[in-house]
Amino acid sequence: MSDLLGRLRGRGWRMTAQRRVVAEVLDGEHIHLTADEVLARATARLPEISRATVYNTLGELVTLGEVIELATDGRAKRYDPNAHRPHQHLVCSGCGAIRDVHPGGDPLADLPDGERFGFSVATAEVTYRGLCPDCTRG
Repeated sequence: MSDLLGRLRGRGWRMTAQRRVVAEVLDGEHIHLTADEVLARATARLPEISRATVYNTLGELVTLGEVIELATDGRAKRYDPNAHRPHQHLVCSGCGAIRDVHPGGDPLADLPDGERFGFSVATAEVTYRGLCPDCTRG
């Protein structure tokens, strides 16, 4: 059983065939699929699944905090099931590929008190940008 499926079962989330397929499609490391990519892969496994069901399921997973919704550079939103392991993202400026990265240190500690402007900062999101090996060769 995938990590995401296990977490959802542990929460008592009602596991219909459609929801299960969406969760299975999102299983794995470095998964950052668009809703349309999730739909295409889900349809290959369960042809009768609808676009609305996939989009609604993704929305529920984000609301539950089991999937992270990423928006980068005006591209289509992507969905990351790695919601419970702290990480940052490496994004290709050419093709939009995304990889999870785990840099050392604490990004919250890197923000000086003078730059917090009275905010009580709880989280930090760091995005590293560059070109992936395919785009560098391109």
